[in-house]
Amino acid sequence: MRPSKRFFLSFFILLVLATLPFLYDSRTWFILLSQIFIFAVFAMSYDLLLGYTGVVSFGHAMFFGIGAYTLAIFMKRADESTMVGVFLAALVTLILSMILSFIIGMLTLRLKNHYFAMLTLAVAGLLMVVAEKWRSLTMGSDGFTFMVPALLRDRLTFYFISLLFMVISYFCLRQFTESPLGKVLAAIRENEIRAESLGYRVLYYRVIANVVAGMFAGLSGMLYAASLRFVNTSVFSTEITLDALLMTIIGGVGTLVGAIIGSGLIELAKHGLMGLAKVHWVFERWIIFFGMVYILAVMFFPKGIVGTVRQWRKKESKHRYSRL
Repeated sequence: MRPSKRFFLSFFILLVLATLPFLYDSRTWFILLSQIFIFAVFAMSYDLLLGYTGVVSFGHAMFFGIGAYTLAIFMKRADESTMVGVFLAALVTLILSMILSFIIGMLTLRLKNHYFAMLTLAVAGLLMVVAEKWRSLTMGSDGFTFMVPALLRDRLTFYFISLLFMVISYFCLRQFTESPLGKVLAAIRENEIRAESLGYRVLYYRVIANVVAGMFAGLSGMLYAASLRFVNTSVFSTEITLDALLMTIIGGVGTLVGAIIGSGLIELAKHGLMGLAKVHWVFERWIIFFGMVYILAVMFFPKGIVGTVRQWRKKESKHRYSRL
């Protein structure tokens, strides 16, 4: 697709999303679309690792959980919930995510990918255990509710904040992946040995990618907690990471846009199938049908939706060129 067409298509989609709340006033859809925008950022942060760096993580939810608990604790302990507390929570989330992702990266990214995946899974599990046992701070697995500033309580305002957060995150991550540093990450993904022979310090580049991914995942966890005004240890669960993995694979690995499309499809499929459970008892086991949707998506879009569409376009352009 030409850059001009891509720009107008993106502008049209954003215009639709921006005007949708004024055309269709539904609290349920406000919440659902806000969740899609939040998980889109989380999936994009995961795509930065998987698609652009070639690193698999099973514990990416640790940063998501750090952001969620940081905001919740700040709002719970504050005498009055204000936006100043939210910004302080965001700052602490970024710092904690940077430190943890840097330490994990320096310890394991010099090894093979499966060692990194296993360690991230172990650290996420460790943080979940800490959150369960430190009941004086986290209320254990029961979790706790908290208040947020009035600006975040309004669903329409929160919808636009989530949409703006997704758009800004996309452009920031796209600039990062299209920068010289991002090109080096792509080279490392394709051929690590050759990139190292050219003089690139592979470990340092991977650590940078891990730190950036952790920061965006932490911020998305903050907004997720703000949308629910409740947090418990499930934010550290492997299911959160697997959701990001599914969103990335279904949408298209290494595309960023695919992560947004994947998050929309996954969340809409969950919402639709859970809604059908009220219609017929068969759909009470909606997770089975959700698995079938995933299998069909992989069968018909082996490179993800965006990746497969791009492949079709390349074949079509080659076919046209061969006719000339």
